[in-house]
Amino acid sequence: MSAKQPTKTGKTTPPPRNPDKKRDENERLVAQNRKARHEYEVLDTVECGMVLVGSEVKTLRNGRVTLDEAYGRVTKGEVWLVNCDIPEYTEANRFNHDPRRPRKLLLHKREVDKYANRAFEKGLTLIPLKLYFKRGKAKLLMGVCKGRQLHDKREKMKRETMGRDIQRAMRRAE
Repeated sequence: MSAKQPTKTGKTTPPPRNPDKKRDENERLVAQNRKARHEYEVLDTVECGMVLVGSEVKTLRNGRVTLDEAYGRVTKGEVWLVNCDIPEYTEANRFNHDPRRPRKLLLHKREVDKYANRAFEKGLTLIPLKLYFKRGKAKLLMGVCKGRQLHDKREKMKRETMGRDIQRAMRRAE
């Protein structure tokens, strides 16, 4: 029996996607900024491409990148990724790149207006959440974030701990 289902017209349709699947099978995670989810409250996210040189792509494919101190900045209607550290690719010799250079992010004009300018006006920040390859292209998930205070962080940790305790109790009761 084939995985495709025939319809009344004789055409075949692909099987329905599994909604429980966490990410697309064509995505390969390179780096994740887990500290950002603790330090900031993520209000909204947007996926964007990056303008990279060849040696940067090679380094990313090796999984070497640091997003901890990086942030997005709007300059003249364009969004730039600042302070992202992509180390030099050792085999590239003289054609290497500057590890901490600002990198242009590829967004549609309406996305820049909706996300980046909103972040600039309301005192929010653009923070990179994760970097991955999707269908061979490097993509960056940027979050429009609001900084958390120390008491907010403690409250979040308490809620997570209580949730884990409840889950453990539920498992023991079964």
